[in-house]
Amino acid sequence: MNYQWYPGHMTKAKRQMQEDIKLIDLVIELVDARIPLASRNPDIDQLGQNKFRLIIINKADLVDEKDSNRYLRYFEEKGFYAVKLDSRSKNGMKNVSAAIDQVCQAKFERDRKRGIVNRPVRAMIVGIPNVGKSTFINSFAGKAVAKTGNKPGVTKGKQWIRLNKNVELLDTPGILWPKFDDQKVGQYLAFIGSMNDEILQIGELAMDFIGLLMERYPGLLEARYQFQEEDLAEGVFPGKTKEARVLYAIAKNRNFLIKDGEYDFEKAAATVMNEFRSGALGKICLE
Repeated sequence: MNYQWYPGHMTKAKRQMQEDIKLIDLVIELVDARIPLASRNPDIDQLGQNKFRLIIINKADLVDEKDSNRYLRYFEEKGFYAVKLDSRSKNGMKNVSAAIDQVCQAKFERDRKRGIVNRPVRAMIVGIPNVGKSTFINSFAGKAVAKTGNKPGVTKGKQWIRLNKNVELLDTPGILWPKFDDQKVGQYLAFIGSMNDEILQIGELAMDFIGLLMERYPGLLEARYQFQEEDLAEGVFPGKTKEARVLYAIAKNRNFLIKDGEYDFEKAAATVMNEFRSGALGKICLE
């Protein structure tokens, strides 16, 4: 399957961000802790040139601490300020505030020398679709000020949000980039839900994901869905590949049936992807 998605509204959103960057002191980039590298839009580095930068490793609760710490060190070694976070929880927001103060120290000093008092930091929140930008803003603000959803495309346009006397945030729509040079990046983005599922073949997506899991997290699927390795032998279930037979085994054990008692392959595929995205499969880092 070819993994590619760049609808027209993303071109418009990128142009708007290029205009708005003139108003900005700080670019706060959210990445997904499960794919911290693949979830970085390469256009952001160009957009954020000559601006203060902060990377937030979001959804850190969905990976082991050793994985989130590994990428925290990686970004710091690259010269970024970085914070790991579960933005659904307010825990850790003090660390974000402290990081903003630290990153923007030069701005505060420059304002002081010019006699400018209490001018808030103007920060642009950027990231790929479904990385949790709006949830982060709501947790940071302590109230629902940004629309949230578990699918890409919830934030349609820009919106300024005054968090407190020190920080103003500009929320922006999630954008991808026109072409993935590495299809593995596109695949990872599809796994976490940053592409519109309606353009993907969910069964093929789930089989690709299952293949990766069997290699990196052996035994995880068997434990979650209560089937045995011998259940996957040829002839026990339909399907030419082991990954396909896993989905049939899941459909059987979850009692996903369609007409004439056939197993519902598509529902099993959607279940696997949804349970990964919600964290129900456990702590999984794909990179």
